[in-house]
Amino acid sequence: MKTLYQIALTCIPGVGVVHARNLMKAVGDEEAVFNEKAGNLEKIPGISRRLIGEIRRPEVLRRAEKELEFVRKNNLETLFYTQKNYPARLNNCVDAPVLLYAKGNIDFNVPKVVSIIGTRNATKYGQEFCQKFVRELSALFPDMLVVSGLAYGIDICAHRASLQNNLSTVAVLAHGLDRIYPSVHRKTAKEMLEKGALITEFPSGTEPDRFNFVKRNRIVAGMADAVVVIESGEKGGSLITAEIANSYFREVFALPGRTTDPQSSGCNNLIASNKAVLMQKTAAFIDQMGWDTSVKSKQPRQKELFPDLNETEEKVFNALNGVESMHVNMLGIELNLPVSELFFTLLELEMKNVVEALPGGAYKLL
Repeated sequence: MKTLYQIALTCIPGVGVVHARNLMKAVGDEEAVFNEKAGNLEKIPGISRRLIGEIRRPEVLRRAEKELEFVRKNNLETLFYTQKNYPARLNNCVDAPVLLYAKGNIDFNVPKVVSIIGTRNATKYGQEFCQKFVRELSALFPDMLVVSGLAYGIDICAHRASLQNNLSTVAVLAHGLDRIYPSVHRKTAKEMLEKGALITEFPSGTEPDRFNFVKRNRIVAGMADAVVVIESGEKGGSLITAEIANSYFREVFALPGRTTDPQSSGCNNLIASNKAVLMQKTAAFIDQMGWDTSVKSKQPRQKELFPDLNETEEKVFNALNGVESMHVNMLGIELNLPVSELFFTLLELEMKNVVEALPGGAYKLL
């Protein structure tokens, strides 16, 4: 059974996401990782004899069997990075988990995904902005997905506002699915299962330890087209998430506040250092993202007009042909190309006057 070996791949001591992907790329199958000859495994970059010994340990499969039993007993879904149900935007991130555990009912690959994060000590100003922002987005994009971390303050406000406005919402957890942290948010977490999900890379039994939240934050950043920071102190997890989002080529927005408000100092600093776009009105956010609120169809263009396109450039042309515009993340998903690689192709197409870059990371044909 593939699921058993997918889980086992994450249970090998010393094998992180990079080694796991290298192993999969080399042998081509999760079960084969555990059955491949040691001599062949040694040829894989970064795979030492010590790691091969860890792969061969019987305890690895025993741990995986125990976790698989938990998954089945609790009707969880496993999302392996090679499967279609895995969040495709996340797959474009070099350090994305190879396996996620999920509970709920959700499509992670809808056209528009926004992560909303912020301080645990949210003010009335931040909470009201969050509620208004989600409400206005839901009216224009009812199929949108809102991602956050189920924490106190802005996180839980974003989840609850999504539920109130019938938007799908996902909580990324820093622990296993055998618990909810903080426990006071259990009722909201349960409500989210109807039109949303709880996801985590951590197996059952994992405590919400501090360093797990940093790992959790990269998933919050990687799953979305944009990360919106609503209130943050000078230090905190939201700023870490914003930094990660920038490294993933995600658009980052920050709600400004008074210079005397400690809950706004982090956001103000993000804006001042050009690490985030000034967040004002929902309409400005939509415009910055290049999201068209009207339904338009565009006449397909003939690629014969651009005879000097290489194979990758032609694929980009075909993906953009007939649509008003497309965000670079969705384009990467459509073409199964890393965003970092895609940017070079788009730059070449800009120089050839084939495409135009729009605000917010969207592109359209000229």
